[in-house]
Formats: sequence, structure tokens, C-alpha cells
Amino acid sequence: MSPDLSLETPLWQAGLCRLAGLDEAGRGAWAGPVYAAAVVLPSGGEELLAQLPGVRDSKLMTPRQRTFWAEKILGVAVAWGVGWAGNDEIDTQGILPATRLAMQRAVEQLGLAPEHLLIDAVRLPALKIPQTALVRGDQRSLSIAAASVLAKTSRDAFMVQMDVQFPGYGFAAHKGYGTARHQRALDELGPCPQHRFSFAPLRARSISA
Repeated sequence: MSPDLSLETPLWQAGLCRLAGLDEAGRGAWAGPVYAAAVVLPSGGEELLAQLPGVRDSKLMTPRQRTFWAEKILGVAVAWGVGWAGNDEIDTQGILPATRLAMQRAVEQLGLAPEHLLIDAVRLPALKIPQTALVRGDQRSLSIAAASVLAKTSRDAFMVQMDVQFPGYGFAAHKGYGTARHQRALDELGPCPQHRFSFAPLRARSISA
């Protein structure tokens, strides 16, 4: 399924020009922060779809495709922002509150006040902005799909940096997710400061340490 503008168009027609799509990346990883991005696209129709024809749910794209289309999104967007919540915030608050915190920070980075939020699956009760939470929103809304690409590429870049700071875990390859390679590294090296100790695979290790 390719995202389109069927969710954005009625809001644009109602006079709302500043629609922000939001999505997260890294929610299920064992290490690193959860990232979120907010993207405000210009109101439009077929022309906008023609400008961003390859943008879709970032999980369905290759790393090269994500990098390519992230640059295109930045060139087309009226505004964009990226926020994150660190693994320490995930451990103290829980992954869902930390995800909401990352999204709120992304909205704060927009540099403008959005009139409506289109969010992948999550609602942000702390933000007094009209919003719509959509299941599989990154597969339905171009604005949310664009946010998913920026969130993913931003988080991936951070995890590549963490691979240099904490060598041996393979962060540049698996980005902190629970792969067999990551499991072997934990067995050999133990956890590092980027790991989420509230997650089950790490909880037992933190207790036994």
C-alpha cells in the first residue's frame, strides 16, 4: 500500500494548512533512544505525490531509499522537526510515555504551530492540538510516511555514532534491535550505557550484574 493524501485533503479543504505528520523509530529496540519526526508538507495534490513518489513506510524501504527520499522530503517540507527520548527516559518512564515525549519534542522543533496532527497509532494528550491517531498511518498518509523516513534515518545515524563509541555490539548494523548478533555481543561483552535495562532481555542481566 502506498500512502496518499486522502487524509490530508479534507483538512486542507477545511482551511487547515499546517498539518503535521508524526511517526517514531526505535520503539522495539534493545538499545538507544526512541526517535520521532514531525513533517509539515505543503498543501497540494497530484503535484505533491509526484514530488515524493517513493516515500512510504520506512520499514518497507531499503537504507539507500530512505537516505535518498529523506533529502527529498527536507527539500519539499514547509517545516520538519526531530525529537528523541533517551534510553534512560525509556527505563524510568516506559516506552509509550517516552515515545510520546519524543513526538512532543519533534513538534516543538517545527518552528511553527501546527493546526492538526496526523499521528501513527499514538495520541498526544499533553498537546492541546487537534489530532488524529491512525493505525498503520505510515502506510496511509504521506505526511506520516515522510515523518517515518526522517525518524528512521535520524535514529540510524545516531546508532552508527554509537557503534563507534561502543564497539563490538554491531549497532551500525542492527541499530540496537534484538538480532542474534546483538544477543551474542551481550553474552560476550555485557550491556553498555545505551542499553534499555527495563526491557526483558536486559532486565535479567541488570539483576545478575
